[in-house]
Amino acid sequence: MLRAAGRLSCGLFSVVFPDDCRVCAQPLREISRIPVCASCLSEPQPLIAEYYCVSCRAPFLNAHPLDESGRCALCRLGLAGFDAVYSYGSYEGTLRTLIHLFKYGKIRPLARPFADLLSRVIPREQRFDCVVPMPLHWRRRWERGFNQSELLAREIARRWNVRMHQAVKRVKDTAPQAGLTKAKRRANVSGAFAIRRGIRLDGARVLLVDDVLTTGASAAACARVLKRAGAAHVALLAVARTDRRTALADLQDVTGTTLTLAAGGTTA
Repeated sequence: MLRAAGRLSCGLFSVVFPDDCRVCAQPLREISRIPVCASCLSEPQPLIAEYYCVSCRAPFLNAHPLDESGRCALCRLGLAGFDAVYSYGSYEGTLRTLIHLFKYGKIRPLARPFADLLSRVIPREQRFDCVVPMPLHWRRRWERGFNQSELLAREIARRWNVRMHQAVKRVKDTAPQAGLTKAKRRANVSGAFAIRRGIRLDGARVLLVDDVLTTGASAAACARVLKRAGAAHVALLAVARTDRRTALADLQDVTGTTLTLAAGGTTA
């Protein structure tokens, strides 16, 4: 009886409030605050790599960019800023579309299913004293109406039973990072973050939460600010990260040549 009533309710909903899934464009059959079908919500798969940096978890096509301890060049040079990285999937396909709906389409309820994905990649044996969202500049936050990283951080803090701490503020509205070299990206975000007045994180283990990790320049700059405030350990948690292997493999297929990675290895 209850099941029949539920089917009738969903049927009436689709008639009175017709809508299609924002990902696959198929008609929605269920009542939800998220205009995405259950199939598309469950589609994103975790990022899997045979070779990856043990510190920043950046995936590679082979082991050549890694040293004998398994670290990439950025981590060897201390440029990563954070001590560990946890991310769920690759920033492409359905996951990329879902993140855009969350971030630019302002579908805030997506924070909960994203938190479900994030909860799968944080090692349960890890302990954190606080969860810190990547801050937005006040102008960007005013335009968007919310900070997507803050919504994710609140969900994670609640599930890990630790406090969410808005310890960092963004003091510089930086230019878009797209198209910049790694060196210019680091220069672009230099001085962009500052610890809030009166905040001390002496010896704290901090989980820094963001939606997407691209080159990691912004997250590294933010992590360094947290370290200067006394944090002993800063781990980055992101829903998705850019997978350079895809672009490099595609380019190699087109050119038929072996490519040299910026991190010091080849794709051969």
